[in-house]
Amino acid sequence: MLRIDEAERRARLAVRHRLAPGTRATDPVTTARDLVGLHATDPMTVYLSARARTAGLTRDALSAALYEERSLLRVVGMRTTMFVVPHDLAAIIDAACARAAGTTERARLTRWLGSSGAVPGDAGAWLNAVEGETVAALEDLGETTAAELVARVPGLRVRIPFGEGRTWQGTVGVSTRILFLLAAEGRVIRGRPRGSVVSSLYRWAPMDRWVPGGLPSMPTDEARAGLVRRWLGAYGPGTLADLRWWTGWPLRDLRHALAAVATAEVDLGGEVGLVLAEDAEPEAAPPEGPWAALLPSLDPTVMGWARRDWFLGPHRAALFDRNGNAGPTAWWNGRVVGGWAQRPDGEVVVRLLEDPGEEAARALRDAAGEVGAWLGQVRVVPRFRTPLEAELAGARQG
Repeated sequence: MLRIDEAERRARLAVRHRLAPGTRATDPVTTARDLVGLHATDPMTVYLSARARTAGLTRDALSAALYEERSLLRVVGMRTTMFVVPHDLAAIIDAACARAAGTTERARLTRWLGSSGAVPGDAGAWLNAVEGETVAALEDLGETTAAELVARVPGLRVRIPFGEGRTWQGTVGVSTRILFLLAAEGRVIRGRPRGSVVSSLYRWAPMDRWVPGGLPSMPTDEARAGLVRRWLGAYGPGTLADLRWWTGWPLRDLRHALAAVATAEVDLGGEVGLVLAEDAEPEAAPPEGPWAALLPSLDPTVMGWARRDWFLGPHRAALFDRNGNAGPTAWWNGRVVGGWAQRPDGEVVVRLLEDPGEEAARALRDAAGEVGAWLGQVRVVPRFRTPLEAELAGARQG
């Protein structure tokens, strides 16, 4: 069995994730395609992930791709997480992930509505009716916020009780769940945010108006095999556990998808990994030598594998929250060596968690200055605060 060591995995990461000098993409659509999507739970992750890999990218250029050209779409993806992807990948993810997420969410929401007594009569029929009214309102308005939809559609004002008989009981609005369900089913899509690039208050639009004709339909099996092939091309070698975590699929569905893809087993140092059958040859070293990068919270590279020790080392506790969400990371030549944050005055600061040498320290200080200049007046506060990021962001200067 072919052995692929950590050095080779880091070389692949540097080149295929477009992080080393000389590997940058020329446009954000290529970046998003090559990474098999940019995590979009946190609005600024999209901008900072794309900036790290796209030569000369400006915030305005990425906003144009998202909201004017609409060459990038914000969709429900793997693990029911939001991703920004190009159209061809959106169709694959829709068939491979979002449809199943929509089916599960519909059943869950229908049961909850019925058991809670929040709505009269047949909960499924009620849900169908409110969905129809919501889509009709969007067709009429063109593009609008959730709050404006709630004002227009009475059913979206319903609140569902939870925790009856417990000390933490309360209610939750149904509007967020219904809009997520409609997005998972490809009927609506998040459009331009109301506010700046850091805002997560998105307007909603009918999918077939945002993307004329909507997303093309694909057979689920074909889409899942295609998604596995793309992940292996960008992130391989990886283990079955990595793929299962990243896709969020049941093991039987993952095995079925893998059976349609030509793969080869490799030795990852006592653990069996997978690569595409034609992809077992070593990756050429990055063309311009060692590299530094500051990647944002929830960056797709950091979140690309379940087992991260080969690049993360002993730094998980400082750089991840308790739920497994990654904070901002500082990289040197394929390894995480520290973290970073933006202070309230706009300064970007790095803290090293090991000693990678003076060349690395200098390169990361330079990278911090470049990120700070690129952000300008924008202030980044990650949605999920991690120990090191929170400490750095609140640390007193001097």
